[in-house]
Amino acid sequence: MTSTISSFPTIEEIRARADSTEVPALLMTVAHVTGDVSVLRDEWRPDPALLPASGLAPEVAGAARAYCLDRLEAALAEDRPVPVEPPAGVLTAIGRWSLGETADGIADLIEAAFVPDGTDPRAPHWTLEEIAPGRTFDVAIVGSGISGLLSALRMKQAGIPFTIYEKSHEVGGTWSENTYPDCRTDVHSHIYTYSFHPHDWPSYFCRQSVILDYLRGFAEKNGLLEHIRFGTAVASATWDESSHTWAVTTVDDAQCETTTSYSALISAVGQLNRPSIPAIEGLEKFAGPAFHSAEWDHSVDLTGKRVAVIGTGASALQFAPAVAKIAEQVTIVQRSAPWLMPTPELRRDIDADERWLLACLPLYRAYYRLSIFLPRVIGQLSAVTVDPDYPPTERAVSAENEQLRQMLTDYLLQQAGDRSDLAEAIVPDYPPGSKRIVRDDGTWVRTLKRDNVRLVTGGVTRADETGIWTSDGEHVEADVILFGTGFKASEYLMPMRITGRDGRDLHELWGIDAAAYMGITIPGFPNLFCAYGPNTNLVVHGNLVFFLECQAAYVTDAIRMLLEGGHRSMDLRADVFERYQDGIAEESALRAWGWSKTHSWYHNAEGRSTVMWPLPAQRYLHGTAAAQPELYDIA
Repeated sequence: MTSTISSFPTIEEIRARADSTEVPALLMTVAHVTGDVSVLRDEWRPDPALLPASGLAPEVAGAARAYCLDRLEAALAEDRPVPVEPPAGVLTAIGRWSLGETADGIADLIEAAFVPDGTDPRAPHWTLEEIAPGRTFDVAIVGSGISGLLSALRMKQAGIPFTIYEKSHEVGGTWSENTYPDCRTDVHSHIYTYSFHPHDWPSYFCRQSVILDYLRGFAEKNGLLEHIRFGTAVASATWDESSHTWAVTTVDDAQCETTTSYSALISAVGQLNRPSIPAIEGLEKFAGPAFHSAEWDHSVDLTGKRVAVIGTGASALQFAPAVAKIAEQVTIVQRSAPWLMPTPELRRDIDADERWLLACLPLYRAYYRLSIFLPRVIGQLSAVTVDPDYPPTERAVSAENEQLRQMLTDYLLQQAGDRSDLAEAIVPDYPPGSKRIVRDDGTWVRTLKRDNVRLVTGGVTRADETGIWTSDGEHVEADVILFGTGFKASEYLMPMRITGRDGRDLHELWGIDAAAYMGITIPGFPNLFCAYGPNTNLVVHGNLVFFLECQAAYVTDAIRMLLEGGHRSMDLRADVFERYQDGIAEESALRAWGWSKTHSWYHNAEGRSTVMWPLPAQRYLHGTAAAQPELYDIA
């Protein structure tokens, strides 16, 4: 039976707040309510690069809103049921209207991306008791961040016993650990969320505390907290061939060691959970506090201090402006300049009328989310793809990459103004997409222009009791050293020791080149599943939470496959793994981050990327749609 929407607010309530609607999402909502896709007129077609905004002139946008409200009023006056799911053809028409030819061939991606409030299309439609009554099967989950909590919910929905091991005393993972000033997501809040668990976000890009509250609320609402063993780290896991189980050894805060057997093991420790601090000679001699952004020491008062900030990555671009407002002097040491993506709404709150519409107008939030998601899940992959005939250089890897470079360069130079010294320092010398493009609302360059801020290019060679020495031989006196130097993203599943079949140590097997099929499974390690595993990070296309939902759905289906067939274990075939990994390596080499010699946390010690997903997001959706038994040795 098709579910319907029980009630709408009055048309008067909607009209009173109509000026706060985004026209594309409003038109999509009306197309759904009326079933009439002719409302998606060409003259109201949005600029995909501006979505969720339309880019329409104010008078044109006003006419579109008025038309929508009239159509909505007429439809609601008929008092006929409005289906939660869109009428046939509506999503296809929306994709083509909003994205143009880019929407061709991605109907399944569009369908997967649209999740109306109150629905959870990827929830398992089976339970352990239904498909394998009397079967004992329990799961250990390592980590209670965004991927760990999602994995736990799927297990609970399937009626599978599970335990979450969390080394800290709080859920949230990186959103619990990173508490530096102005820490916030650089992904739109409405798509940095579980698709089936929406939230009344107060800002377009919310702060750490708001995201942490969201994850806490998710865990509480779904009864996950009672399954978490806080203050308990997983030290090792060893596969037992005779019992087809994982022996998981944990250590709690009191250093008590316990070993428990589980039918399956899900590693949800993520990638950005181990701070990377450069090996600086003499750092131990420094007399003042020195700490990484992910280990912020809030007992240190930076007011009136001389502060050295090492690194200009995404975290530093958030905390350094806040530090500059209170410190006496801030010296920022930049190894390589970041590309900045203009994002005027980065620090803006969402006004009350818009929040009301998102919360109270049925379907509007789902289409608002879709209008953000679609252009970004496609993203700019083509713009960072190497064209061998261009030819590629460390300036740009293709003509399209050069166009992107010019747009981003213009943005930087406009802000630098007459500061020629600054202009020379802030324009990167590598192709866009080789490193993370950081969102910016003008705050960064304004900070660099402050009288108490100085940008130093190069590196840090050593430290002494009173400060740091730069690669130019300058001594910078500092009271505090702050590291914005990223994470050891390539060191997956560390520091756990994972021992698979025939006593194989996973980290010895990997060396520095971590790899997993779809970032999830590894040959020789049966019933081990990774969430946010190798080559599943995203920078210019896709959406991380969407990928996490794909991974959780795949793992859940894999467990269903085992239970339904009366099997005990599944082990990825080596030939499948090798073909997959060869393809990933080949495609990665054709992206800016794989071609350019510039170094970032995308790369391991040898300069290879085991972090980034190099293919269209649709390929990931297809690859994780269902667990395929022919890819595994099943026992």
